[in-house]
Amino acid sequence: MMHSIFWPGRVLSRAIRNGLSSFSNAAELNVSTKKHPYLVSVVCGFPKDIANGRSHKGQFGDDAWFSTNFNNADVIGVADGVGGWRAYGIDPGEFSSYLMRTCERLVRMGHFKMSEPGDLLAKSYYELLEHKKPILGSSTACVMILDRNESIMRAANIGDSGFMVVRGGRVVHRSHEQQHYFNTPYQLSLPPPGHDRNVLSDRPESAETAEFKVECGDVILVATDGVFDNVPEPVLVAEMRRAGEGAAGDGVKLQGVANSIAWMARNLSFDGCYMSPFAKSARQNGIDAIGGKPDDITVLLAIVAL
Repeated sequence: MMHSIFWPGRVLSRAIRNGLSSFSNAAELNVSTKKHPYLVSVVCGFPKDIANGRSHKGQFGDDAWFSTNFNNADVIGVADGVGGWRAYGIDPGEFSSYLMRTCERLVRMGHFKMSEPGDLLAKSYYELLEHKKPILGSSTACVMILDRNESIMRAANIGDSGFMVVRGGRVVHRSHEQQHYFNTPYQLSLPPPGHDRNVLSDRPESAETAEFKVECGDVILVATDGVFDNVPEPVLVAEMRRAGEGAAGDGVKLQGVANSIAWMARNLSFDGCYMSPFAKSARQNGIDAIGGKPDDITVLLAIVAL
């Protein structure tokens, strides 16, 4: 049986004043008592606009996430609503939130294939398209399924959200960004009527997929681009290494590391003098840029335990 503990933070400004060492504005701890491999997962994040953005279970601003299980599968995922829709009077967070909530519901009902995370993402997307009230917008997404019986992790990623797996202090698996061109990721979309030709819309079947064995102590980061655009990989690896030290399944330590990564990403995103990964990528594409990239931040951190 898997137990869930949810700690909601009521005042984000207080977290900023006091730091995140003992505070997470939203965190969920999933622990299985079974003896085969399972995931212990926690989450932490911030909306870009802390004063006005969403910050509750399942969402940070326009980002969305879920963590659930069914029988011998643990499933986690994140999605990032494309903020440009706000200029058209469309709430970007509705699309990403519906996508992740539907994934979670399908898993809990057992309506998914353990071997095909891309199929889960596709089912959620096509259900969204058939919604009676159109849910307009676009989103990137990353979904991962752990098959406990086989100790195999399978992932499907579309766009520039993604995952990274650290084992023994080094990266052993990582997703790759899918971009049409700089700062324009692959995305699932439902544009308003008459705008189909002007909006990028990729099929869920375009998602990059991966399959690999996991080991006890593997640390898995699933995050939106607000993390990867602002925190260099060596810093992420150093933080994830800390999470893997000691007994696997220490949810308190894992939560502290997730908080640290989210807090770093938040601070660096608003540092105008910092040569961020995003700024480096911009320069490689002929754009003279410096500083972090202000964005919603979602850190879903998991460790494989036995």
